[in-house]
Amino acid sequence: MFIRLIHATFSANLGGYMKTATDAILTIETVMLKSRNLKRDVELRFYFPNIITDWSALPLLLINDGQDLPVMQFDEMLKQLYEQGSIHPLIVIGITAGKERTMEYGVAGVVDYKGRGAKADLYSAFVLKELLPYTKKRFKVSAFKELSFAGFSLGGLTALDIVWNHPDVFSKVGVFSGSLWWRSVDQDDPSYEDDKHRIMQQVIRNGHFAPGLKFFFQCGKLDESGDRNNNGIIDSIDDTLDHIKELLAKGYRAEDISYLELDDGKHDVPTWGKAMPVFLKWGWGK
Repeated sequence: MFIRLIHATFSANLGGYMKTATDAILTIETVMLKSRNLKRDVELRFYFPNIITDWSALPLLLINDGQDLPVMQFDEMLKQLYEQGSIHPLIVIGITAGKERTMEYGVAGVVDYKGRGAKADLYSAFVLKELLPYTKKRFKVSAFKELSFAGFSLGGLTALDIVWNHPDVFSKVGVFSGSLWWRSVDQDDPSYEDDKHRIMQQVIRNGHFAPGLKFFFQCGKLDESGDRNNNGIIDSIDDTLDHIKELLAKGYRAEDISYLELDDGKHDVPTWGKAMPVFLKWGWGK
């Protein structure tokens, strides 16, 4: 049985309204952080283990679409993994998506064929220049043991883009049902080609190998029904596998990349909740 205490405070030096729920194993802290880059308040949900004296010894994991974490009962998942001794302790921050999600998420500096992702560079700036400094200040550390980023769907694409472009900051990325189809030309346009117009694929192809990066991809066989090249494999799986091939061609080894394909996996929170413990054990398992 857990004893849960809930209190709310206002802390001007830490960014504003803060609500905390704590028990014998886990503390959940909700904060509204005012972002200069996004010009809005960003809701953050911190999950961190209790009875920790040195926060700098812990890894930090950021997760896009953090509003999905309570739906999948992420707190109970974490506590169960800790009780089982399955993973090392870590700090997790769920970043709630804003109303302009399809503009803030995407690939920084490159809009898709509908003009979406126009604020992805501002979102990257928020993460790097506001969220990370705030978190270091919150836990009174100069650095964490390591930094990782994950996300669902379009949030997964965004996490991959940020990690790929900042290997000096991040070491791992988790992409759940990633929107790796994100393209510069409509697939119905006669000129469209997979190998030329998938934006993140081109970013990887034109980028540079950075040693030490680790990649986790998840996709489900029921993620969608589209099969634009009529090869009998749904597009989301094709897109994911093609990006993995791009990483291998760039120089990453098979052991640097984990791919989880779920036979009954859909493009939904229950599927990502099923995959999440696998991801956590992959990244921080004992």
